[in-house]
Amino acid sequence: MVDISIEKKLKALWELQEIDSKIDQLNLLKGELPIEVADLEDDIVGYETRTENIKADIKGYETEIANYKTNIKQFQDLQKKYKTQLDSVKNNREFEALNKEIEISGLEVLAAEKRIKETQFHIVAKTESLDKVNEEIESRKKDLEFKKKELKTIVADTESEEKDLNKERVGIEKLVDERLLKAFNRIRKNVKNGIAIASIMRGSCGGCFSKIPPQRQSDIKQHFKVIDCEHCGRILVDNAVTGIVSILETEEEKPKRRVRSLKATK
Repeated sequence: MVDISIEKKLKALWELQEIDSKIDQLNLLKGELPIEVADLEDDIVGYETRTENIKADIKGYETEIANYKTNIKQFQDLQKKYKTQLDSVKNNREFEALNKEIEISGLEVLAAEKRIKETQFHIVAKTESLDKVNEEIESRKKDLEFKKKELKTIVADTESEEKDLNKERVGIEKLVDERLLKAFNRIRKNVKNGIAIASIMRGSCGGCFSKIPPQRQSDIKQHFKVIDCEHCGRILVDNAVTGIVSILETEEEKPKRRVRSLKATK
């Protein structure tokens, strides 16, 4: 890279800041939409996972009911078998034993039928939950579709401008060495408003408004090195870099110019 003066580097950084601020404004137009879209997509994935789990539970309950029905059939067959055997018993002991088995089989049938009813109740509850989750999914999908369209419209309106700004930014970046560029980007991330480079305003930092000592102001105006604010860490520049002269500073200069004019007249 060709050696570039500190003043030109600072001017390049100031131009980068102006471009980045414009890009920030374009992103503000999108607002929270990108985050809202991402959140809705996550919600839908979560709900769809829940529906799969509920469906798996219902399937499990249906399998349990099928098993209970199989058991009922087996016990009913045993009951028929034992009742048939009652006709050929030879003594009371065999008769009582068969009656006991018939009774036990009957109890097993009743228990299985009770479990089927309980399981069917669980299926009804799960089905109701599934319906509610599906309603939530449909609601989220409608919101997502609306917000995606809204975001797409904003992106379409700003895409060309943002593309031009990014292209311009790449060109200006070449005027700044990598170390200084990294520092600039780091400061932008660390400050709330994204302003990494601030001008001197009435002897104060234009970023945090802290007073700047006169000697430090003089050093900034000399452009011998890059100087940052001792309070907020922003890179400080004078109006020779920004090309901005505030109204207040102009007003302050009026008495000085009047004195110089009177001296010249004398």
